[in-house]
Amino acid sequence: MFEVSNSPVIQHQNRQRARRLICFPYAGGAAAIYRDWSNKLPSSIEVHSVQLPGHGNRLREPLFKRIEPLVESMAEELMPYLEGSFAFFGHSMGAIISFELAHLLSREHKPGPAHLFLSGRPSPHLTKEEPPIYDLPDPEFIEELRQMQGTPNEVLENPELMEVLSPTLRADIEICETYEYEPRPPLDCPITAFGGLQDEEVSREQLEGWRDYTTSSFTLRMFPGNHFFLHNSAPVLLRMIAQDLRKAPGG
Repeated sequence: MFEVSNSPVIQHQNRQRARRLICFPYAGGAAAIYRDWSNKLPSSIEVHSVQLPGHGNRLREPLFKRIEPLVESMAEELMPYLEGSFAFFGHSMGAIISFELAHLLSREHKPGPAHLFLSGRPSPHLTKEEPPIYDLPDPEFIEELRQMQGTPNEVLENPELMEVLSPTLRADIEICETYEYEPRPPLDCPITAFGGLQDEEVSREQLEGWRDYTTSSFTLRMFPGNHFFLHNSAPVLLRMIAQDLRKAPGG
């Protein structure tokens, strides 16, 4: 395992593969959410999942609450993995991380991803302004989490578990709710956006907006399910990712 204090940690699965797929978690998620992807993708794709401080086996480490310092730290620590042909996948908060990391690499004239997979996140200019929830009192915060349908009820109803997990969830949601996109030239890598047909948080129109953020090709693919469609639709989702990676240079 690659371990650096106050930095993301990559948990890698396969080695010596033709292409890397680096995966970033959604708010409250750990690297383990992608643990089965390596076995479901072609053997030519090396899957890496990023473990953020304060998540999973790094629960005791300080949390990031803003996107800029998180991405800056990540770019430095992940550099050994950003060689050869690689792509980013991020769901919800992970999509913001993927997108901003790709831009940071571009600004610093470093090799960027051959493909960007952005899942379950509206494009910046079509993101709706809503009252923040990250600083709500515990009862209201838990009810908002319940509405999101991403945290099991048995967790939400367990005070001891919530005492442990609440700081991580609040910090991640704060990253999402305080994120402000700064206009800049579009990326030059292909972008594929994924969405859930029953996702009440992210509409098809909001996902279509990602088309404006690349000078390369854009594809939108919708799947059955709510905001967390990536779990139930994983087999088809991964097949689509593999197809797109085969089309990219070095695929």
